Amino acid sequence: MNIAVFASGRGTNFQEILKAIDSGFLSARVVLLLSNRSDAGALDIARSRGIACVHLSRLQCSSDEEFTQRMLAALQEQHAEFIALAGYLKRIPLPVIEQYANRIVNIHPALLPFFGGSGMYGHFVHEAVLASGMKISGATVHIVDDEYDHGIILFQKSVEIERGETAETLAKKVLNVEHEIFPLALKAFAEGKVVIEGKKAWIIR
Repeated sequence: MNIAVFASGRGTNFQEILKAIDSGFLSARVVLLLSNRSDAGALDIARSRGIACVHLSRLQCSSDEEFTQRMLAALQEQHAEFIALAGYLKRIPLPVIEQYANRIVNIHPALLPFFGGSGMYGHFVHEAVLASGMKISGATVHIVDDEYDHGIILFQKSVEIERGETAETLAKKVLNVEHEIFPLALKAFAEGKVVIEGKKAWIIR
């Protein structure tokens, strides 16, 4: 399975995907790293591995249509079959979602459907979770549709929120969970074990 990884930040989830491939756990290869930020650490990781890199921002384009076409062209040029959003902080254009229907997954640092949607990323998520008084948080892998943090949920894992927890300490705990479940989700797709019917999905064991 040829995977395109989209990332906006350091690329820790991207690194975990590469580790899963290197170890033989995940039978796939990353053919593209796309980022909306030219200074994203994920780009440096990709360059060090000889993986094709694209810095693509809406600000570089004169229209939404141009942005969409450039994104699709980058995916097609590298023969990407699947897209993994590994800390990508921008909305995916609808034509890309349609062309890769049920072949785009996102990792979110909370237990969806709670604490998702526009503006719910990074420390904002963890601060909102703590402010709510919740006793648990966690991470979610879901299929991407045309709404923020909305599509079919595939994997979730929770962590306990301890007394005195801060957004920083919670973020570290949740990130460990992200690193655990994201490769699992990609492995399930690579092995053809994800069954999707309408708005439901399950994993064949």
